[in-house]
Amino acid sequence: LNALHEEMKDYGFTILGFPSNQFGKQEPGENHEILATLKHVRPGNGFVPNFLLFQRGDVNGDTEQGVYTFLKNSCPPVGDSFENPTNRLFWEPLKINDIKWNFEKFLVGPDGKPVMRWFPRVPVSEVREDILKYFRQLFSQSTQQNID
Repeated sequence: LNALHEEMKDYGFTILGFPSNQFGKQEPGENHEILATLKHVRPGNGFVPNFLLFQRGDVNGDTEQGVYTFLKNSCPPVGDSFENPTNRLFWEPLKINDIKWNFEKFLVGPDGKPVMRWFPRVPVSEVREDILKYFRQLFSQSTQQNID
């Protein structure tokens, strides 16, 4: 994600990270510990995100952050089942439109409307291609409007 952010930031694109502990309890630390965990544990090797990282919060269930309610209601679900054992999912109730696992991604357009959603295991290279296709579409529409 760092490389994607670096490549596209000059186009007004940014990545926002929202840590959550709802998937296998993989983010158990306090908010002030998250960056150190990223740097030294997972993924480790000195990794430091070059994008905005928010405080940890819930992305699913009765206590989900409002931004996720909005995103999930704006884009269709990325699958019709939870591939991970449900005993590793820490929220209730489980809904088909829920975030399935860490690193599910959304693309929000410049107008603030969500336009795409990707399953967590979709390679970043595929996400990149989809974003570039969306940028080309936006540019084409903008150019056409300027001609009219």
